Amino acid sequence: MDLSKISTAEKKDIQEVGIDANNKNPAYMQKDASVIHSTGTYNGVEVISIREALQKYDWAKDYYWKAVDVGTDKFTASAELNLMNGYFIRAEKGVKAKFPVSACLFIGTKNFAQSVHNIIIAEEDSELNIISGCLSASNVESGIHIGISEFYIKKGAKISFTMIHKWNKDFAVRPRSVALVEENGKFISNYICMSDVQTLQTYPVVKLNGKNSVARLTSILIAKEGAEMDVGGKIILNAENTKGEIISRAITTGGKIIARGNLTGNVSDVKAHMACQGLILSNKGSIKAIPEIEGNAKDVEMSHEAAVGKIEKEKIEYLMARGLSEEQATSTIVRGFLNVEIEGLHENLKRQIDEVIEQVSKEGY
Repeated sequence: MDLSKISTAEKKDIQEVGIDANNKNPAYMQKDASVIHSTGTYNGVEVISIREALQKYDWAKDYYWKAVDVGTDKFTASAELNLMNGYFIRAEKGVKAKFPVSACLFIGTKNFAQSVHNIIIAEEDSELNIISGCLSASNVESGIHIGISEFYIKKGAKISFTMIHKWNKDFAVRPRSVALVEENGKFISNYICMSDVQTLQTYPVVKLNGKNSVARLTSILIAKEGAEMDVGGKIILNAENTKGEIISRAITTGGKIIARGNLTGNVSDVKAHMACQGLILSNKGSIKAIPEIEGNAKDVEMSHEAAVGKIEKEKIEYLMARGLSEEQATSTIVRGFLNVEIEGLHENLKRQIDEVIEQVSKEGY
């Protein structure tokens, strides 16, 4: 990835969301409204800007604002009126990419309002693994990020999409995502936000439109004091033998979290489960879990579990009796709580996430 236009300090920031500046795999990089790098086509995987895709392919318009409704809210409307590029990633039919594709959306200017539109297409029997890092420079305290993402998973295809956010205290963040999954397709979405943020609101929707299709949405959240996070996900099961899972792990050290989840079964013979768990580590923080299940046909099998609480004193005492200090015991419990198996992550990124969890666990827990 050519990041000659990015400073050394900015490169360090970017690496913290899993983007390797020395990586030679397909990649996209955007700073504010400017495209810094896009790979083009590499071994059957195309990575270009959305503007280039719309100019290059007449058929690209068939995917632009077809999954996400432009009239959803004021943020989708703003994204349409103030398009500042975004990425277009497509795996050709039958291509099973053995390498991760990196996509980085970076804000380097104070009070900048970044508005991007992304389209990701996995053609029939293809596979994509995408690591998306969205962040602000360490010295940029305030701004807005609006990100529209439309996913198209064709017959027998698979997309694993991991989004890691790293913002500062006065940022407002509004991702809007919809995925359409065809027969035997699979969509895995992982969302991680452990940094400062002023307000975050996102509610990705997955529509399982083809039989035997599968979706899994996982989110890991840490809300520090002053942060407000409203994060959820919805899986709509529209075809027989579809399966869905929503997993949420939320910790507050002083911020407010609303964890939403919705499973809607519209046909018979579908299975889905949702698990929302929250941990409150400060009297200044709050967590509200809102799980919803809607069954519109017989023979649906859907369930949910939600729990919000504190670290049990007995668990801390148990670990302390085995030689750990109170701080070490608390950190161990927090790390275990956040240790959700995230499918599709490469080992390098897993290690980086583990380091973040370790760091956060020690900050006064």
